[in-house]
Amino acid sequence: MDPILLFHSLIMGLVEGITEFLPISSTGHLILTGDLLNFLDMEKRDVYEIFIQLGAMLAVVWEYRAKIGRTVSGAIRPGSERNLLLGIVIAFIPAAIAGLLFSKQIKAVLFNPVCVAVAFIVGGLIILWAEKRQHKVAVETVDDLSLKDALKVGLCQCLALIPGTSRSGATIIGGLFLGLSRKAATEFSFFLGIPTLGAASLYSLIKHREALSADDIGVFAVGFIASFVFAFLAIRALLRFISTHSFAVFAWYRIAFGLIVLASWQTGLVNWSAG
Repeated sequence: MDPILLFHSLIMGLVEGITEFLPISSTGHLILTGDLLNFLDMEKRDVYEIFIQLGAMLAVVWEYRAKIGRTVSGAIRPGSERNLLLGIVIAFIPAAIAGLLFSKQIKAVLFNPVCVAVAFIVGGLIILWAEKRQHKVAVETVDDLSLKDALKVGLCQCLALIPGTSRSGATIIGGLFLGLSRKAATEFSFFLGIPTLGAASLYSLIKHREALSADDIGVFAVGFIASFVFAFLAIRALLRFISTHSFAVFAWYRIAFGLIVLASWQTGLVNWSAG
């Protein structure tokens, strides 16, 4: 197995793990990193990204295994557990429908470094706007979330189909606009990521099954493990961070990173594929 390819896989898994649940766009970072590393061909990279997304998703499942167990077992009777489970299902539906209808067209047009960079900047400005508004908390915990608000968060998640927007960013910042506390918005985004990433991964796996090869097991395994480990660390770090900080630091990071990509593309310093 090519050690350079394994090292690149480790980097891609690390990038996915760190960025999946932060409001900075994992898809955007993977597009930029994969392009910079010239990592695999596009079809093989699509399949690879399925596995590292599953690694990140399983990190959430492991971190919240007790909460998930109580929610699923308690859903057989009326109460907060059933309400939360129904809320996750309802929030999942809009992006699932939009993805089936428009993902092919979006990928053909917007999946390039320059569009990602622009989305980074716009998303950063929106986060700054959200943080400057007076934040009135109406929903303190995920157990208090109404089905109507869950649907609204699900509609916000549709924006994440645009690469560089960030699924976590769209749902967390959307939740803040809807009156969710920082912790409630963040945890609901985590939970919503389980069916969203799971369904997207299953769909892509079926679609690209012909690209699977036993020769790629090592590369895929390295990325999967790295994604799981770093997503687990990122989840815990984010929960600690938001207890005393706003999301403004992520906004400034998005803006700075987007400007760097655009500048490097415009000057020819980096030969991005969009150029």
